Amino acid sequence: MIAFVSGPVAALAPTLAVIEVGGVGMAVQCTPSTIAGLRIGEQARLATSLVVREDSLTLYGFADDDERQVFELLQGASGVGPRLAQAMLGVHSPDALRLAVSTGDEKALVAVPGIGKKGAQKLLLELKGKLGAPLGASGLVGAQRAVASGPAPWTEQLSAALIGLGYASREAEEAVSAVTPQAEAAIAAGGSAPVPQLLRAALQSLNRAR
Repeated sequence: MIAFVSGPVAALAPTLAVIEVGGVGMAVQCTPSTIAGLRIGEQARLATSLVVREDSLTLYGFADDDERQVFELLQGASGVGPRLAQAMLGVHSPDALRLAVSTGDEKALVAVPGIGKKGAQKLLLELKGKLGAPLGASGLVGAQRAVASGPAPWTEQLSAALIGLGYASREAEEAVSAVTPQAEAAIAAGGSAPVPQLLRAALQSLNRAR
């Protein structure tokens, strides 16, 4: 198993990062929030999970080991493959998923593209007790720190990530506007715009609008 990859970022796409490892470009599937914390030419370390199929080998990458662990645990539920597990982590942080499962928050799971009401109810039953208790705010702080070294401006990053997920430009603009107060508050407090958290908030606002 490939536990992690480390090296300079050679290329980025909305859901794909290419990390140069020993002269070889490793293509790693990532959530847009993970992509937002990377910058071409800079060093990166991604926790990874290798998914083996009869006709393919796919490497999934994560900001930290906690995300990777939750990704693998989610696939223990029936009907959850790597793509849906990654989509769940694209909308919610590991702690948010733990909280949703522990409190039976059906709406939180329905906010994930590809999960309907019945699917959410089934997942809450199957995942109960498997993800553990929320770990607290440490993961959020780490994600904000990672984004601080990422590319700017945050509005372009966020818009590109949403369009990469299949939303129209108009929808992306509306979602960016919806989370602008949150970004401005973070900047005013002396930090930077936390793109991964803003992306999750933008996705939730788009889901409520539908």
